[in-house]
Amino acid sequence: MKRGKNIEKKYLPEFVYGGIDGAVTTFAVVSGVMGASLSSSIVLILGFANLFADGFSMAISDYLSVKSENELSKKKRNAKKIALATFLSFIFIGVIPLISFILASMTKYEYLLEKQFINSIILTAFALLFVGWFKGEITGKHKLFSSLETLIVGGIAALLAFAVGFFVRNLVG
Repeated sequence: MKRGKNIEKKYLPEFVYGGIDGAVTTFAVVSGVMGASLSSSIVLILGFANLFADGFSMAISDYLSVKSENELSKKKRNAKKIALATFLSFIFIGVIPLISFILASMTKYEYLLEKQFINSIILTAFALLFVGWFKGEITGKHKLFSSLETLIVGGIAALLAFAVGFFVRNLVG
């Protein structure tokens, strides 16, 4: 049990960093596209482009950061595993805002088509609450506070992206 807890603590920063950023940036794309009143196919195109490009960028940044830290301090932290943890967390949590759009495009079910954005908001909120809860569990902090803090940060980013999409659409449209 203790070994599992140590592994969780070892990769917690990468899980939280990758998971929150994956959910926030992907949902920001969703919000921006919806704010601009563009089609759901644009959500999927930009959402998946963001998911993999930003996930890779974060992972390689983590890798190079740890590698540089190792070179400066003569430590030997495993940079590849840290980068992989960031990337996987980003992808697994970051795909959640796209799930309702994926299902709607695959099934053409009217309810899913009409409620894609609302369902994405709900799924993303649960994802952010989960990451925050997990962070609180591992760090020993209050889990509800940690969850709400994570949700609020993600919500602010989503509101900003929606407002920018709305503003730019009105500016150019």
